[in-house]
Amino acid sequence: MFEGWIGYLILTLAALAASTVAAVTGFGGAVILLPILTSVVGLREAIPVLTVAQLIGNASRVWFNRRDLHYPIIGWFSLGSIPMAIVGSYLFATAPLSTLTRLLGLLLLVMAAARRLAKDRFPKLSAKSFTGVGAVSSLISALVGSVGPLMAPFFLAHGLIRGSYIGTEAACTVVMHVTKLITYRRYSLLSLDNILFGLAVGSVMILGSYLGKMILSRVSSRTFELLIELNLVLAGLLFLFKG
Repeated sequence: MFEGWIGYLILTLAALAASTVAAVTGFGGAVILLPILTSVVGLREAIPVLTVAQLIGNASRVWFNRRDLHYPIIGWFSLGSIPMAIVGSYLFATAPLSTLTRLLGLLLLVMAAARRLAKDRFPKLSAKSFTGVGAVSSLISALVGSVGPLMAPFFLAHGLIRGSYIGTEAACTVVMHVTKLITYRRYSLLSLDNILFGLAVGSVMILGSYLGKMILSRVSSRTFELLIELNLVLAGLLFLFKG
């Protein structure tokens, strides 16, 4: 358990690292940040705080990649995301999380293996298919705080890469997080202190998004895909064994 100024210093450095990684791979930020945030404030407080911070981090990635956004995907994703984010946020107030967390970890490992073994045969999803992606992703995100690794293969299967993938995925995530925060607030899971704490963490993540954007412009498509697959495996193992 991290306490006092040491805990907040570690949390600040973790937020910077998390947002830089997420700006390069599209996900992984919450996987890095959530365990440390939980050790500082506890799980029930950590998820709402993380959601505020992620909202800021994702919004900054949308801005830095605004010229590459794919709006049809954002629209169809939002159609499924909004209602299921509300349902998931309600369940978060009462449901045990450990079993779902382990299942998510297992699913991420399976998806990483599928991308590697059937890479050339992975079907390209239509924009309308992202209504289902948005529904499932938002439900799980509201329960465990992080779902970026689960979403990544679907965006990549549509053919998005680098800036178009990072920006479009971030825009979809912004819609998801705004809906979750409204619902968390409705069920008294989001206090003013949590909002201010999340804003403080999120402000650090803006710098990480900028650093990640600079790194992304220097990363080849092949290296980019390898980073994503590595992140899927690491995220899957973390969720599997922390549940």
